[in-house]
Amino acid sequence: MRKRLLLPLLASAALAGVVALAPTASAEADPPGCGKEFFCIYAGEGQTGQLLVKSQHSWTGSVSGRSVFNNGIPYPDADHIQLTWTYQGATYGQCLHYNPGPGTYKLDFAEGVTFTGAKWRGEC
Repeated sequence: MRKRLLLPLLASAALAGVVALAPTASAEADPPGCGKEFFCIYAGEGQTGQLLVKSQHSWTGSVSGRSVFNNGIPYPDADHIQLTWTYQGATYGQCLHYNPGPGTYKLDFAEGVTFTGAKWRGEC
């Protein structure tokens, strides 16, 4: 009986050791001017150039830009962004997770994109 109990205990201990050693996601450094709790739109690719939009709240408007970054923090039902934009006459949308993910939390866009909204929401 003791041998039967020992094997599951050893297996559990081994699994706990593996889980404890698993790397955790580490947040990317804040992009220029876009601190934690903000969603930002930049004029250049890779969160470069002029900071065009910086918002802690859902945003609507019309601004041409090349990159976005969701630097939100974990918050039930309001830590992801539903981004909308237009390009060549069509409207598009995508949900962005908050930094560091898992999932997309930043994007680069082609020239000619116009951002029209960013709504805070729950999971994608």
